[in-house]
Amino acid sequence: MRRVSFIAVALVVIYLLAAPLALGQGGNPPASTKESGQTSGKGMTTVEQTGKSVEQQKAPARRYINLPNRAVQAPFSDGVLIGDTLYVAGRIGIDPKTGKPPEDLEQEIKILLDGIRSTLQEAGMTMDDLVSVQVFCPDVSLYDKFNSAYRSYFGKEYPARAFVGSGPLLRGAHFEMLGIAVKR
Repeated sequence: MRRVSFIAVALVVIYLLAAPLALGQGGNPPASTKESGQTSGKGMTTVEQTGKSVEQQKAPARRYINLPNRAVQAPFSDGVLIGDTLYVAGRIGIDPKTGKPPEDLEQEIKILLDGIRSTLQEAGMTMDDLVSVQVFCPDVSLYDKFNSAYRSYFGKEYPARAFVGSGPLLRGAHFEMLGIAVKR
């Protein structure tokens, strides 16, 4: 179980570090700047913008999304919004009344996907803003069951997705999902 948790945390850290660069937010100057033609000590062209070089510009502000009625108060945020990109934390379908997954598998999937949707809504986004999703499941024979419910949460286009066979999930959950969304 620790190995799966470590892998999930490592993947989130990699996304947090790499996605802004891949999405063109890694220090690209705004259209109103001009290049001076000079290079910095690191071989990079310096960009004049209110007297600051690219290396001196601040990273976009972060907004931490925390839903008010979380079943479990754990040491992580439901999402982190950086610019137009939202990193959605791993989520499982826990019944808030019992603190456990419901006996009905379809209800567990609904709680999970509703929680993802609530996190997106808090950031001013929809399920259709998701660009990448990872789903962990200890029993991959549940793939079709998950897809039946999953399809109903999207328009005609779906995010890139991995459905990963995993070891046991927290609290006996059948699914855990995390994702990245970019506001349209």
